[in-house]
Amino acid sequence: MAGRARVWSVVAAALCLPLAGCGAPTADSAKAQVQHLLDRRAAALLGHDEHGWAATGAPAAYPRLRALPLASWTYRVTAVRRTGTGAAADAELRYRIAGYDTAPAVARRTLTLGRAADGGWYVTADAPARSAGRQLWDEGTVTAVQGTHSLVLGTGASAAELRGYARLADRAVPAVSGAWGTGWARRVVVVVPRTLDGMAALLGSPASEYRGIAAVTTAETGSARDTPADRVIVNPEAYGALGDLGKQVVLTHETTHVATRAATTAATPLWLSEGCADWTGYLGTGRTPAEIAPELARAVRDGHTPAALPADRDFGFTSDPVRLARSYEEGWLACRMIAGHWGEPRLRAFYRAVGAHGRRAGAVEAALKGVLGTTPAEFTARWRDYTRDQLG
Repeated sequence: MAGRARVWSVVAAALCLPLAGCGAPTADSAKAQVQHLLDRRAAALLGHDEHGWAATGAPAAYPRLRALPLASWTYRVTAVRRTGTGAAADAELRYRIAGYDTAPAVARRTLTLGRAADGGWYVTADAPARSAGRQLWDEGTVTAVQGTHSLVLGTGASAAELRGYARLADRAVPAVSGAWGTGWARRVVVVVPRTLDGMAALLGSPASEYRGIAAVTTAETGSARDTPADRVIVNPEAYGALGDLGKQVVLTHETTHVATRAATTAATPLWLSEGCADWTGYLGTGRTPAEIAPELARAVRDGHTPAALPADRDFGFTSDPVRLARSYEEGWLACRMIAGHWGEPRLRAFYRAVGAHGRRAGAVEAALKGVLGTTPAEFTARWRDYTRDQLG
């Protein structure tokens, strides 16, 4: 209690930045004052100065954030709006995770500000802006576990539980490098929220879209090296229902998306990006095609060999779960066929050639001709025969 009392005494004595001059400040002066307040707040967080943080207001947020290994943390105030009792500020938060982000991750935030008797400002709340996704610390205190090739950030899970994720991620990184080479960061950030609802809030989407989905990877595709690290965001409910092999396949799959992001563009169809991620995830597991693709195997045995590779819409998380599973399996089998018939180097070259095309129209066709020496019709026919042969 003594420590808490000291924190609050700092708030009471020095939580405000005085307003300059007499009367109501201008919008520009208020914005500048709030910016200065948030600059002090950011410096305190980076300096591990809990009392300095408390002096800017809302001290209870500090314990949620202090485990984050931060390289940078800055606010840029974009607007300040007066309210009956204080003000609200819109700000762009930019931060980098030390050792993982080469450029800042960006989040839109709304800060509620109180006004003290001497006319100064202090923070009373810092929350996601309207329609913006949450950040992990919005859900609770963040625990960080550092692996050899990974950083796991979680809320609601013990350090021991998070170390389990780190062990699997540490196996995934070299496995992916073995399949795709070392020309990527070779590290991964895994985010483990408390619940499915927490996962959906981080992604800014309804929970119904991710029910049954074990994990997703967030990033902009086709971007340059100077981008924030991808985040593998786990659905702890679906992931927790998997066995050890399933958990490893999921993290290797998602790590493949991290490794191939620079080669993945708007030209890359989902059957190829998801198929290659599954192909990498299942390498060396010893599982048979029928074990890896049970829904597709069932369809083939029933006489329903697919006529064409799945379209992007077939990978929607709100799609029929059987159709969704088959789409992943069809993409995996196509990539397995390329690796088996043309060789793994050709699969990698094909993937990169499709992404380098720049636009969707003609990308697959050009890469089929230039890398594999075939046509869409010939490739589809070969894939259908291969599907029947492997699963019939």
